[in-house]
Amino acid sequence: MMRVWQVMALSAFAAGSLPAQEEAGKFAWAPIRAEGRTFSPELGMLDSEREQYATNFANLAVNRVAAAKATPASLEQARKLVSLALHLSPRNKRAVIVNFQFSQGTLPEPVAVDFSADAMARLLFTRAALLLKQEGQENQIVARMFTQLAAQLDPKNEEAVYASEVQRLDHGEIDWSVLTHAQAATRKAP
Repeated sequence: MMRVWQVMALSAFAAGSLPAQEEAGKFAWAPIRAEGRTFSPELGMLDSEREQYATNFANLAVNRVAAAKATPASLEQARKLVSLALHLSPRNKRAVIVNFQFSQGTLPEPVAVDFSADAMARLLFTRAALLLKQEGQENQIVARMFTQLAAQLDPKNEEAVYASEVQRLDHGEIDWSVLTHAQAATRKAP
């Protein structure tokens, strides 16, 4: 009989500590709002290409945050990836879902990705070079963002790291807050 009480007491203690364990796994994420179209049709990317990049950015963000157990650095990088995804394709299903799940403090399950981080870095660096050859301020901004992400995703890619640092020296730091800002206050319905 004593064993039964011990087991019940241990079960009650374990059940009582579950909410505390779940709460410890939560993290703060202010939702990203990309309303309207941030980048005009002048950006040198097709809509289908924007959609593919958005999906891959969102998946990469999930996997990196999950692997790092939602450290502040991983969340900061995820914020860049998800915000760029939402601004490239505001209705991208995967990016919208990931942004919502993160805003709830929920860590989505890691997913299979089309590209590893180093392969994505090479792809981004190559695409950035093509955007730089095109005219227009939007092409230049996205090219700089892609180059910086390429260097961060694969710091062993010396070409991407060098190009990112030269851009930083020539143009200063990229102002990611333009994309990563969270909606300060919710709008009231008319």
